[in-house]
This record gives sequence, structure tokens and C-alpha cells, in this order.
Amino acid sequence: MGTPVRSLEQLTKVVAAYLDRRRQRGFTYDFSPLRDSFNLLPPEDPLQGGGTRVELKDVKALFFVKDFVGNREAQETPDLNSPAHGRTIEVTFSDGEKLVGKTEGYNPHKLGFFMFPADPKSNNIRIFVVTKNARQVKFL
Repeated sequence: MGTPVRSLEQLTKVVAAYLDRRRQRGFTYDFSPLRDSFNLLPPEDPLQGGGTRVELKDVKALFFVKDFVGNREAQETPDLNSPAHGRTIEVTFSDGEKLVGKTEGYNPHKLGFFMFPADPKSNNIRIFVVTKNARQVKFL
């Protein structure tokens, strides 16, 4: 499991969106866009040491969130003129879910890329999309 986490300041709130439509909330301390997996610690007691190993091959996207309460039914309103840097991109997954945002790092040959939500009121801070698990990626 690696080095034990000693404080909440070392952790990042995330929601893993799996290909099978499951969503798993938790904290991570070791996510890297260059590695195939990371540890997900439970939201209830992340410092207790137990966690789940998440393989990116099973995930369509990893959402870095402000809080875990989020609203699955919320309809985000893209602001395509937002000051976020990068090009506007639309990602469609095999389950029909679509994400619109901005990216500076899309490369179809890389493991994944970060995008930033187009809606400034989004609960998402940034999103890591696993490239091979996206059905379609297009620039708008």
C-alpha cells in the first residue's frame, strides 16, 4: 500500500467512474497520470490504512471533486467562453455519458488526459479521462 498517510491534507477527494457504471467515492494520495493504478481510501475513515487498488483499465474517468455530496441528476451548463485554458472538448463514453470541458493535454496515444469542466459551478475540479475507455473524443 506504500507509505502510510498521516493527515487529510495529503489526500485528494475523487470519484472513480467505472466502465460498469459503478461510482466509488474516496480519497487518493498516489494517483499519477503516468501509472496504471492508484489506491482509493474509504471516505468514512481514510487514515485507517485500508483501501482499494483501482486499475485504470476498469475506469472511464476519475473525477477530482470539491465534495462527495454531488448531484448525479445535475445538468451542467457548459460555458464555452469560460476563462479556462485549452481547447473545448467533448468526450462520449460507451454508456452514453458525455462530458464537455477544456483540455491542454489530449493525446490519443497517452493513457489519459485531464480536462476541466465547462460549467464553473460544477462539483468537479478536474477530470482524468482514460483515453482507451472513451468511445469518442472531439474538439468543439
